[in-house]
Amino acid sequence: MYAALKIVHVSFAILSIAGFVLRGVWMFGHSANLQRRIVRIAPHVVDTAFLISGIWLVVILHLAVREQAWLIAKLVALILYIVFGAIALRRGRTLQIRAAAFVAALLAYLYIGGVALSRSPTSWVTFFGG
Repeated sequence: MYAALKIVHVSFAILSIAGFVLRGVWMFGHSANLQRRIVRIAPHVVDTAFLISGIWLVVILHLAVREQAWLIAKLVALILYIVFGAIALRRGRTLQIRAAAFVAALLAYLYIGGVALSRSPTSWVTFFGG
């Protein structure tokens, strides 16, 4: 069960970031694709499935979130990713603000990935043995 759920979770993680990057490219290119119904709905479906699968993993692994610094770090970074992503794709008033938020969201996502792989709040530093 764990292995299958982890594959589902990682798959939704990949879909989530791929969709974010694609929407960012379209936003910077002023593409009308951003107005398509599927483009507005799909990210919510993917991200909800991503979050549910993550919560499900925590439950089946019996992890006490308050006692796992790496999980707390992932949750904080996830909130930052969501905030920066919203600024990048919708809320930023200027292209410069949107671009900076887009980069910040990508960095938050990379940090989350490093935390997930290393199970440490130090993310990629720990993963690569630094």
